[in-house]
Amino acid sequence: MNLLSPRYLALNAAVVTLLVSLALGAPWEIPAVAAALTIVGISDLVQTKRALRRNYPIMAHFRFFFESIRPEIRQYFLEDDTVAEPFSRNQRSIVYQRAKLDTDKRPFGTQLDVYAPGYEWINHSIAPAPEQPHDFRIEIGNHPDCPRAQPYSASVFNISAMSFGALSANAILALNGGAKQGGFMHDTGEGSISPYHRQHGGDLVWEIGSGYFGCRNADGTFSEEKFAANAASPQVKMIELKMSQGAKPGHGGVLPAAKISPEIALTRGVPTGVDCVSPARHSAFSTPIEMLEFIERLRNLSGGKPTGFKLSIGHPWEFFGIVKAMLATGIVPDFIVVDGGEGGTGAAPVEFTDHVGTPLQEALLLVHNTLVGANLRDKIKIGASGKIITAFDIARTLALGADWCNSARGFMFALGCIQSQSCHTDRCPTGVATQDKSRQRALVVPDKIQRVANFHENTMKALAQLIAAAGLTHPSQLRPRHLVRRISSTQVKLASTLLPFLEPGELLDPSQLSRLPPVFGHYWPMAQAETFDPYCG
Repeated sequence: MNLLSPRYLALNAAVVTLLVSLALGAPWEIPAVAAALTIVGISDLVQTKRALRRNYPIMAHFRFFFESIRPEIRQYFLEDDTVAEPFSRNQRSIVYQRAKLDTDKRPFGTQLDVYAPGYEWINHSIAPAPEQPHDFRIEIGNHPDCPRAQPYSASVFNISAMSFGALSANAILALNGGAKQGGFMHDTGEGSISPYHRQHGGDLVWEIGSGYFGCRNADGTFSEEKFAANAASPQVKMIELKMSQGAKPGHGGVLPAAKISPEIALTRGVPTGVDCVSPARHSAFSTPIEMLEFIERLRNLSGGKPTGFKLSIGHPWEFFGIVKAMLATGIVPDFIVVDGGEGGTGAAPVEFTDHVGTPLQEALLLVHNTLVGANLRDKIKIGASGKIITAFDIARTLALGADWCNSARGFMFALGCIQSQSCHTDRCPTGVATQDKSRQRALVVPDKIQRVANFHENTMKALAQLIAAAGLTHPSQLRPRHLVRRISSTQVKLASTLLPFLEPGELLDPSQLSRLPPVFGHYWPMAQAETFDPYCG
């Protein structure tokens, strides 16, 4: 043993402190505490990695402790009820209340500043409509050009993409069980279909990312045979090609070898002991036309199940190029899911979280308007995700052009997530976002299945009441004219007048381009079906 090592010096100092204290007749508790503090103090002085500990031995640990619990201090003692960072206490509370069947009513009026710019509301009718049954559904995939089409009747509110690996086994079990009980769909995320997705038999949307997990060859390329085998499952209702996600668009990912358990390896179709790479871009195609041909290939291999793609909007000319490819080839996806830049359930680089990806409302308007202007909107359904929690969030999103909504963090709250923001540390305190078996035990699956179903059920009931108050009988009747937004303390406008909306076919008439908003007038003519980058060359 090195007699000058920090551990040896600290141990000897502690023993000396203990013996001296006992010899002086001190109660045993005092020398024990003194010995422990001596070990900590000597270790702090001689270590070389933390300057604060060297200069402030023992005391520095108090600073580290309070820093570690700062989110909890802020959340439980300092946080305002309406400050959304990223979700407010009120937003979380309404999920907990609806999931646990507690009252979700609130006395004494709104806590929101109704005269602050950005405040939104839905205009009600003097003659409200009779409240309808709240199981609102839309049909996706009744494709006239696909003789084997297997259309799916989807709820207007569903579970957004979250992979097994990002979420725990118990969380996946509870989400899918809740989806089965409530009759809504559960997006697998790009981590593929795990045994936990299959156990309860809830409807699945199988998301195919750039890693082709669950349908990949040994070299990471796409495998037709493996895809067809998984897609044939009756539980898989739709196929979703992931182009990008709101949390970190344009960014790939690496699951380190140390985190690849045998279960994750089996689910993703990757070996253990090797880093699992999810590339930033797909290898199966490289142009808009090739992308649509790949989507058509997936639809055929799945036996005609509704097939579409998800993206976070970035360069507008790239999406325009995809739409031009639809017009050129006649290949039309069954749906597009728009993921807002405010989305994100796991961890991402802070620059991507804060400054990459178009927010949902602007992204949704671009997608909806482009499809309207290209005379394609009636052929393609649009889903939307990005901080959707309440019935008003759903109604606002549908009014701006979506056909259905997905929520990820909302359903995490229903599972018991407390927004500790430790998803990336594997130390999730509620067992939702961890692979630690001891932590997962906190999430009792039968209880959380019921809470997931309750949250969906009660949110749909609230949506039924909201649209009835507006004089409507189905959320699909919502239009921009129903939504009002405050733009200053003294000025409000209907969303239909505040935001530009295209007329059917306007993008197909060159004479109309000059009067359209600049994003269309400038970028639509330059977009190309043959390349994502019209600037190339």
